Amino acid sequence: MRPYERVVDLVKETLITASTTFREDQYRAYQRAIERETHPASRWVMETMVENARIAAAKRYPLCDDTGIPHLFLEVGAEVAVTGALLNAVREGVALGQRSLPTRPMGLLGNDEQRISQSGGVSDDPAAVVPPNMLVKVVPGCELAVTVLMLGGGPELRSTTCKIFHERNAGKVIREAGRWAAEAASKLGCTPVIPQIGIGRTHYEATTMMLEAMKEADFDVQSDWEQEVTEMVNDTGSGSLGLRGSVTALGSFIKVGPQRASGQRMVCMRPGCSVDIRRATVVLTARDLRETA
Repeated sequence: MRPYERVVDLVKETLITASTTFREDQYRAYQRAIERETHPASRWVMETMVENARIAAAKRYPLCDDTGIPHLFLEVGAEVAVTGALLNAVREGVALGQRSLPTRPMGLLGNDEQRISQSGGVSDDPAAVVPPNMLVKVVPGCELAVTVLMLGGGPELRSTTCKIFHERNAGKVIREAGRWAAEAASKLGCTPVIPQIGIGRTHYEATTMMLEAMKEADFDVQSDWEQEVTEMVNDTGSGSLGLRGSVTALGSFIKVGPQRASGQRMVCMRPGCSVDIRRATVVLTARDLRETA
């Protein structure tokens, strides 16, 4: 297989894995939550979510009917030459993965007005759900890591990106974001929720920090701030699918970026749903990258 085709195939499989497969830390998070939950109906929901995940992985079915919008995070080794051909291979792999799975066709057709008003029709091609521009981070080394994140619509509708006056108190910022998460959880429906929080200098940076929190997320590792947000959400008692219970959040993930001298912090909070975080990563080596130009 030629290097270009190999990159396409590896990225295709990465998207399919992200869409269909729980990581081991997700299974462990659900197991801990099931053991903690005392409400029978909410416990049954989480047991069913685990069964759903095992079937999805075995049959390569999407974890959720809302198959999501692919977001790409590239960690580029400082010794890697990134070419247009390489980026095109990554995008081609994403499109092929969407068609092979397939993901749900929900890309809107038409001009700006038609796409906003949803009057131009819907494409039959799953790959018409095009990813936004790739996020790129330079890291040491000679490899390229491509992470595919699949983001569903429900959490996006209930996300918040806004300023918080910090009053020189980091705890105030975290607690305010936690209140956003607690409020969103009761409206999300597909709980248990996974709050994802980014803190930066601008709306854009706060959002990219939130995405980086998703990229790095490990349910087995929770900071004090992340535990605090999780408990704030759990204290609502909303439970799985709003059926009440002690577990409303499986865990939380927070990423803090550079900050500026100012009285406010820009914060992005996304209340991830019960199948989040849908993520998979492939590491492309020098052999994979050779001759993609």
